[in-house]
Amino acid sequence: MAPMGIRLSPLGGAVFFLLGLGIIYHLYSGVISNRIAAFRQRRTVDLRELLALSIEAAVRGGREVKRVREGNTLEEKSKGKTKEGANEMLTSGDLLSHRKMYHLIKNTFPFLQVKSEEHDDTGEDETAVWDHVIPPDIQLITSSKEVPAEGVTVWIDPLDATQEYTENLCKYVTTMVCVAQNGVPVIGVIHKPFTDYTAWAMVGAGSNIRARASYNEKSPKVIVSRSHAGKVKGFVQSAFGNDTVILPAGGAGYKVLALLDPTDEKYEQADVYIHITYIKKWDICAGDAILKALGGHMTTLKGEDIDYWGSEANDGGVLASVNVDHEVLLAKLPSQDTQKNT
Repeated sequence: MAPMGIRLSPLGGAVFFLLGLGIIYHLYSGVISNRIAAFRQRRTVDLRELLALSIEAAVRGGREVKRVREGNTLEEKSKGKTKEGANEMLTSGDLLSHRKMYHLIKNTFPFLQVKSEEHDDTGEDETAVWDHVIPPDIQLITSSKEVPAEGVTVWIDPLDATQEYTENLCKYVTTMVCVAQNGVPVIGVIHKPFTDYTAWAMVGAGSNIRARASYNEKSPKVIVSRSHAGKVKGFVQSAFGNDTVILPAGGAGYKVLALLDPTDEKYEQADVYIHITYIKKWDICAGDAILKALGGHMTTLKGEDIDYWGSEANDGGVLASVNVDHEVLLAKLPSQDTQKNT
């Protein structure tokens, strides 16, 4: 019963309801439209800042990796089996490095998509902040640009070569950050915690590492995985001959550095990097960006560019080179389904 005995009909109630909605819309439409406009506004991010942040993230993660290893507090366990049947190890170094790297990037640019090898729901290190200091060598980059944030994906590997890490083969261990724009790698950072060496590059802008003076294209030394090799030895020999020098090594980051001229310690010097089994994109994105910045190539075994957008998986294998004819290398590879190499 309405006040003073007046009964509202259903139609009258509907009219009053619509009038109320109209008043609310009139009062708040400006606020709503402004918020929608702000939401739709394209955020941008400066690539030079992203490079500096990526270096800082890799270094902070590396400190955790080194601290855990030197304190022998790995708390190692298996996450399961790889497709090759090897244990996929997880240590406290992986998780602590992930927390430092992931939260530093997300707290600085919360709207960026960050993909990490590890996951952690504890919420620790959520207050990590970056001081926005650009190192002097990064300040020399003058060709940086701002790009739409929605096209940026950051791939981080908090501890590359975990198996070797548990075996105390620390020369293979790296922390890595890669920035991809619309699926194309544009920034790569590979940090070695135990020598405090960092290699970085921005495609089209500069790098602090260079290729070696010469490479052997006809009889290349080929670097391959020591723990996820699959049938790579036979694959390599079919391509380059039974006398081909094959260098087993740990860590995708280390293998890329072995193609170049790093300055921190002695490396096996390889001419080609080949991986014929399944591999995750956070393992290879940073190396791909560095090689691309130096005029090199990292493709699948069929010569396809690797798309760093969406799925974490790369099923097509890896062929990486610099300062050699990549097409000639591809032509020598056996014609076979890489899935059969697992």
